[in-house]
Amino acid sequence: MNTTLSSYACHEAHSRGRLHPEGESKTRTPFQRDRDRILHAGAFRRLKHKTQVFVAHVGDYYRTRLTHSLEVAQIGRSIAREMGLDEDLIEMLSLAHDLGHTPFGHAGEEALDAAMENYGGFDHNAQTLRIVTRLEKRYVPFDGLNLTWESLEGLVKHNGPLLDGERQLSDLPFAIQEHAQQQDLQLDSWPSLEAQIAALSDDIAYNNHDIDDGLRAGLISLDDLRGLPLTGDILRDIENKFGALDAKMQRHELVREMISVMINDLVTQTRACLAEHQIEFADDVRQMGQATASFSPELAAQHKVIKEFLFERVYRHHTVNGSMSKARRVMRDLFDLLFAEPDVLPEEWRLGAQASDELGRARIICDYIAGMTDRFAMEEHRRLFDISDTMA
Repeated sequence: MNTTLSSYACHEAHSRGRLHPEGESKTRTPFQRDRDRILHAGAFRRLKHKTQVFVAHVGDYYRTRLTHSLEVAQIGRSIAREMGLDEDLIEMLSLAHDLGHTPFGHAGEEALDAAMENYGGFDHNAQTLRIVTRLEKRYVPFDGLNLTWESLEGLVKHNGPLLDGERQLSDLPFAIQEHAQQQDLQLDSWPSLEAQIAALSDDIAYNNHDIDDGLRAGLISLDDLRGLPLTGDILRDIENKFGALDAKMQRHELVREMISVMINDLVTQTRACLAEHQIEFADDVRQMGQATASFSPELAAQHKVIKEFLFERVYRHHTVNGSMSKARRVMRDLFDLLFAEPDVLPEEWRLGAQASDELGRARIICDYIAGMTDRFAMEEHRRLFDISDTMA
């Protein structure tokens, strides 16, 4: 047991265990094993060729889901070490949080959700749960990765409780409803502090690398950022400290300093909340009735302005919109064809689709398409729709 952990951390000795009982490892804690199972999962490897903002073929320097997840894990571990939280649990949640994303980022998710409108819809967080509990098939005794309760809780609830006075279980995505029949993840409570920190580490990484990639792609400029809160102050500090720097070095300094400022603010604000509410144990975090981890109101407001700027200038830039429009058509074409003609599916998917009713067939095809990389989705679309291509 890690004796350096804070009392409010998730202690592996108090883990609620796994759905399918297993013997414990002699060399690794339960959360280390969970982390390792994510690293060896096929869904994790495929993140290498899944889009963040820029479609994979645009350039090798832009972030993918894989590099983003590694950056989230680095930020999360830094915070965990500072606050005495379980680093392995935070790392596992950071590495796994995007497993359920479709190819082509949010445009792909929107298209797949629309295609599944009459069959329970599609949600990438719920798909992550489906992957780690059903779709990964690496162990003889069970489907999925058989992660600990704490890991599954963190993946499902990292943004907060899923059930309240207005939302019932029947309102939640299909995969979460399905899993709830087997295991109670306490969907009406807040998740552990590790899960909350992993979620906010995602926010820190996401905004900063999208600024970095947006500058690199020429969609935004340093002058644009000088007019924003936080980025403007940091750029002025950089100029005062180093004088004239080329744009590349200014970009690197800006991103590095922004990450440090956001981490320090998050740690300070979260510690203040822990002290104010006299939080002692992990279950106190779950039952507090509000988030324990957060940015300060001042930084949260600055963060919101930056996110709105990125939405307008990067995510909705006409060149990005053009790529995402094509992506939505690729996703819809693939779903419609495979649903109408499941016999063109690979054998391991075809047999299940052909033996299922309409609802089951739709979910199998949804799983198949959601697991594709950008590159594979484009290749499959070309193979199935381009009549000039080979007839193989």
